[in-house]
Amino acid sequence: MTTLNADAITPTHDLLDGWADDVLRGPVALHLKQRMLPVEGEGAVIFPPTYADEKHPYCIDTLSDGTKVAQIDSVGSQANRMEPLFKRAPAGRPENPFASLVPQVEIAIGNERTVSILDAGHRLGDAIVRSSDLAEEAQKAFRIYLDDGDAGPIATLAPTSLVFGAWDSRDTQAKLPRVVQSVIRAWDVDVLTRSAQYSPPVDYAKLDVFSEDIKEKAANNAKSPLAQRGFVPVPSTGAPGGIVARGGVFRDLTVNLVALRQLGGENGAALRRYALGLALVAATADQDGFLRQGCLLTPDPDAPANWTLVQRNGRRTRVALTGEAALDYAQFAARRFGIGPDRRAVFAKERAKADLKAKA
Repeated sequence: MTTLNADAITPTHDLLDGWADDVLRGPVALHLKQRMLPVEGEGAVIFPPTYADEKHPYCIDTLSDGTKVAQIDSVGSQANRMEPLFKRAPAGRPENPFASLVPQVEIAIGNERTVSILDAGHRLGDAIVRSSDLAEEAQKAFRIYLDDGDAGPIATLAPTSLVFGAWDSRDTQAKLPRVVQSVIRAWDVDVLTRSAQYSPPVDYAKLDVFSEDIKEKAANNAKSPLAQRGFVPVPSTGAPGGIVARGGVFRDLTVNLVALRQLGGENGAALRRYALGLALVAATADQDGFLRQGCLLTPDPDAPANWTLVQRNGRRTRVALTGEAALDYAQFAARRFGIGPDRRAVFAKERAKADLKAKA
């Protein structure tokens, strides 16, 4: 939800074109700060992502004043959640208006499975692309961008790589900065733990699956094979139990207009406006707040989100940006630039092996 007020400027097509084109005087960024709430309400327990570190399973930083800040969703994770907004809806589902803004590029894996490039974590620089018959075209597009600064071929093949960033780190080293960057953090958090006890539904020792002696040795030992397979009682204590955010949960989203204006090419103005349209659609679209088990968030209706335009001198102006206005501009910009054709590439095991061999 976006607050519309009399003091906010309305982003017309001409104004948005200026944001994309005015290198000398254009604003530097568009920023959204959005307060989020757990569906259980203010102060409810939520679960951050966990990492393979027994001592520090959550990503929590302690500031100099002792305040603890937890990462709820990283920049990369947020990008991977926003990019599939542009996928074509499956058969039998309502049509997705965002899907018509970008080419639908899929890579067939055998006869039964396809992977959309919009689901590939590294986008045009992903291994799945290098392992398909799109490899040479993708490499050529990256090289043109690297050598000439022309992002047009990338926009024709995989335009969301311009919006969410891509790094062809395994090949040409071409690097596209993120135009849209989003992260969710919880502030002033307390960390909780949880414990549980598993009890099998039957006594397997009495069923002669193993002896009572073996049962006694294995019971309550989480490392024992019988416990790991669920045949004996085993406790789980001190496991990560989520956090409580006393200072609130906030999503910070930035549309980097400086990075956008660095995109060039023979049709640079139309390209930048196309990329801006996609960026605004991604930034204003309603997100699915189910981040993981135990973490379902929605925007706080009592603290509506506000868009702020940041000028070069630091001056900040409210912007009355809506999802409808973003989609209207994106559709107009896409028609001006020309959307690339839908593609269906084929994964080849031999290409994947060759890629591994070349790296080695």
